[in-house]
Amino acid sequence: MADPLKQSHYPSPLLSQEVVSRTLSIMVDNEPGVLARVIGLFTARGYNIDSLTVTETEHEKHVSRITIVTRGTPAVIEQIKHQLERLVPIHRVRDLTLEGVSLERELALVKVQGKGEKRIEALRLAEIFRAQVVDTSTEHFVFEVTGKASKIETFINIMRELGMTEVSRTGIAAIGRGAATL
Repeated sequence: MADPLKQSHYPSPLLSQEVVSRTLSIMVDNEPGVLARVIGLFTARGYNIDSLTVTETEHEKHVSRITIVTRGTPAVIEQIKHQLERLVPIHRVRDLTLEGVSLERELALVKVQGKGEKRIEALRLAEIFRAQVVDTSTEHFVFEVTGKASKIETFINIMRELGMTEVSRTGIAAIGRGAATL
């Protein structure tokens, strides 16, 4: 007779939770080693970072914003947030995905080589995507395109077919909508 308490008969609720993508906004003191501590937390626990941007946002107060896009089950995301909140010198951690609609943008530089029809098509499509030509020669273009990550991905996939040779992406910058501030 089978043991009714065996683990295989009762699947863990964590295993059945779906993996979600979350955008975390973290306000920190701008001092040496802060980014290394944040990244170390992710590395030590095997969490992945899909996107990472960091910049000083309040020069006089020496405060920076770290924006991280990561994936995990809701329980793992909560664990990440709680562990980040315990790190010094972190002031605040916000899950912009859970707080409602946030604005997320990314910038990409996309180099495309081509002549003739492919060149004309690349320029036409760049106009549709509102990409700006920031460098050009007779054999290549460098486009600057900004927008949601999905727009950037679509633009890159289209340009790949037209002779894309190189891409540089900034990562996601995000901010909450409305009057609430970080």
